[in-house]
Amino acid sequence: MTKEIEEVFLRTKGILPVQKLRKLAKAGIIRSDSNYPLQDNQFQPNSIDLRLGAKAYRVRCSFLPEDETVQSKVDKLKQYEFSIEDGAVLEPNCVYIIPLLEQLHLPGHVPPQKTLFDGEEVSDPIKIVSDEHLTAKANPKSTTGRLDIFTRVITDHSHRFEEIRSGYSGNLYLEVVPKSFPIQVRTGQRLNQLRIRHGYTLLSDQDILRTHHSDPLLFDEQGDAIPMDEIKVSNGLFMSVNLHGDEGQIVGYKAKKHRDLINLENVNHYSVEDFWEPIYYQKDDHLILEPEAFYIFASKERCRIPTHLAAEMIAYDTGSGELRTHYAGFFDSGFGGSAEAGGARAVLEVRSHDVPFLIEDGQTFCSMKFEPNTEIPEFVYGTEIKSNYQGQGLKLGKHFKQEDE
Repeated sequence: MTKEIEEVFLRTKGILPVQKLRKLAKAGIIRSDSNYPLQDNQFQPNSIDLRLGAKAYRVRCSFLPEDETVQSKVDKLKQYEFSIEDGAVLEPNCVYIIPLLEQLHLPGHVPPQKTLFDGEEVSDPIKIVSDEHLTAKANPKSTTGRLDIFTRVITDHSHRFEEIRSGYSGNLYLEVVPKSFPIQVRTGQRLNQLRIRHGYTLLSDQDILRTHHSDPLLFDEQGDAIPMDEIKVSNGLFMSVNLHGDEGQIVGYKAKKHRDLINLENVNHYSVEDFWEPIYYQKDDHLILEPEAFYIFASKERCRIPTHLAAEMIAYDTGSGELRTHYAGFFDSGFGGSAEAGGARAVLEVRSHDVPFLIEDGQTFCSMKFEPNTEIPEFVYGTEIKSNYQGQGLKLGKHFKQEDE
């Protein structure tokens, strides 16, 4: 009896939404360790969460494999390996490589009507009908960035972090470097996420302005849409840092050094004052960042991501490298709610390098780049899927007991 072939049509360029990601998983393009099958709650509106595997390697340094596999590079650089199945501690400023439970088997590009995946190891073959390459991009999850955990996905024979080429078939590895706090991790935990693209197209500055005019993206502190003439765009939508507030109001946090470990399983557990030094509003609306200290601030503007778009926040290039902002860059469709809700602030993760660095209220800190979804996601970011940071103000990661500021 001939089995039916389900066709996945990709007619438009953009980020694949949750319903298409599920079909790719069914096709075996996204796979998982047989002992740890994919879970439904890994699928987000525009991405899939990736999970830590069973072991970790402590290596001497970061690397890119170039013409080798990641494992061969690890074998040359590892100091020791250990199981994380029952939990293990990763120490600050040490480099760890952790194989992930998921694998990616992206089809190479062929013309429409060619079967890209023809049934190998899959009970229900799926035909991918597309005009463009499928590629992938990874990013840390929001909570990972807010804990000052530096992570990057690495793939075999790659010369770039986080980016996965068309036709890649193999394992995924995560470089993990805790920066401020020791962290306790366990197999199955999720530090990063993956998006899959059909082709690659960004909204131009003109498209951003047109979208904002009809479906506002950026709002002032009162929740009113910012006039189009005041929107700053240049290869993306610029956002700035907020240092203004009422007397006695917290406008930021600075990570304390040499603190106890954070167990990633403990949500709403740790006292803020044990790990963070609050930064209060100052009348002169400026602050000098200490070199290599880690800070959390909020954006001055409030933003939202319409359901037909996905976004990524990119660090603003100061031209001299003193400042790194935003480890965790993906913003899902629906972040910030409806236009009537007035958006939500973006949380900015900031570290100054080498020298003390002056920042001022309203200083440009980051840029938001937008990509279309190939379709509207079946569900979007928000309270219905228990999103942690919908409607946020200045907010630390979910592991800390706190109120919105």
